[in-house]
Amino acid sequence: MPNYLMALDQGTTSSRCILFDESGRIVASAAHEFPQYFPREGWVEHDPMEIWSSQIGVASEALLKTGATWRSVRAIGITNQRETTIVWDRKTGVPVYSAIVWQCRRTAPRCDELRAAGLAETIRKKTGLLPDPYFSATKLEWIFRNVPGTLERAKRGELCFGTVDSWLLWKLTGGRVHATDVTNASRTMLFNIHTLSWDDELLDLFGIPRAILPTVLPSSGLFGYAAPDVLGAGIPITGVAGDQQAALFGEGCHTPGSLKNTYGTGGFLLMNTGDKPIEQNMGLVSTVAWQIGEKVNYALEGSVFVCGSAVQWLRDQLGLIKTAAETEKLARKVEDTGGVYLVPAFTGMGAPYWDPTARGVLIGITRATNRNHVVRATLEAMAYQTAEMIALMESVTGEKIPELKVDGGASANRFLLEFQADVSGIPVVRPSCIESTAFGAAALAGIGVGLYRSENDVAALISEDTRIEPKKDAAWREEKKHAWKRAVKRALAWADAED
Repeated sequence: MPNYLMALDQGTTSSRCILFDESGRIVASAAHEFPQYFPREGWVEHDPMEIWSSQIGVASEALLKTGATWRSVRAIGITNQRETTIVWDRKTGVPVYSAIVWQCRRTAPRCDELRAAGLAETIRKKTGLLPDPYFSATKLEWIFRNVPGTLERAKRGELCFGTVDSWLLWKLTGGRVHATDVTNASRTMLFNIHTLSWDDELLDLFGIPRAILPTVLPSSGLFGYAAPDVLGAGIPITGVAGDQQAALFGEGCHTPGSLKNTYGTGGFLLMNTGDKPIEQNMGLVSTVAWQIGEKVNYALEGSVFVCGSAVQWLRDQLGLIKTAAETEKLARKVEDTGGVYLVPAFTGMGAPYWDPTARGVLIGITRATNRNHVVRATLEAMAYQTAEMIALMESVTGEKIPELKVDGGASANRFLLEFQADVSGIPVVRPSCIESTAFGAAALAGIGVGLYRSENDVAALISEDTRIEPKKDAAWREEKKHAWKRAVKRALAWADAED
């Protein structure tokens, strides 16, 4: 029987499983959307058991499509929505509260307190991050403050905390492994990215008992074995990475200065910065890219909270489209947006603004505006946000970025990529396999199980599919970006505005 690498890709709106053969070719895949819960304005939650059931379901479905058995899976790699916070009972596995999603803004007031207390620089220097509800620390603190008895139980060692990778590891191994990898740990705002360890000062700041924390391991290597009564065989789990770091690895961005953008639920631009994090304070964050053995790579990241989920909003909330694939055809029906701009700040704005009080704006509407203009403005918003990140990274590094590698579901939209190239002024490159996140997790697992010797073996499996050169001039770009920034100004601080 052939040896497959199984990637479990647990995202914000869906759980997916992709099986790769040893050459990096997709053999089978399955995906399942799961519910999003919005109990209050700005709050976003998931049900951890729905995350688990959807993930285990697609794993079985993908394998069934091959006609193979679990014994044909050589290793499992896990990649996941980052920062989302889950706390569960160590003995029963029952979550004590809903998963608080990375998009959730409920802890914005607490982050304001941290900044007002002058703690932003301490947090940045230790973690590479900045105080924002996006990260896990204030979410976990919120659970302790609002779910009775949880702090005391955590101190007694009765509870486990983890990001989604830890939750899946725990479930897959039948509760035998409570661990995470360095990339996910680096997104919690509790992890020192220089010492690669949980930071005592930050644990004290947020009141987090060390007993609740997972063990931190390299991104490639043995995490544990799937319990046979869970998957049907004791398959080694040998790769774990947060989704954006996995995509960086899966795009072949293995050398300093290389970067990629993922058009997923959010939009995430990451640049490999080599063996040291870049110290800066311009709205970007520094994070761990991956660790293989003793070797650690870091990345500079620009995070956009709403990207592909804006297309989901067009479909589910506005009813303007039935499928995401329609957007390209509709966008091309009009020459431009007719002056319409969408700023999709549905859950605040990430880099470079970091404004949890920002809200979505659809501006420039006239009597002539139709759905094609709105759809086109939605796609253009993805490109504008990415272009801002590119310009900021060039400013921070002092280097001109030569090209942009792209992946994620929306990278199949050629209109989006053409507009991205035009508004950024650099070529856009799409790989043959746009499932870079899943491939990155599978490749890390492949290295961890000895199938590949190094990043070089992985890079040899990656090929270019599409290259789009910019066609617009600098004057056009500046005019477009100036109008976009005017629209953004209308969105900022909206929830705090007073008449």
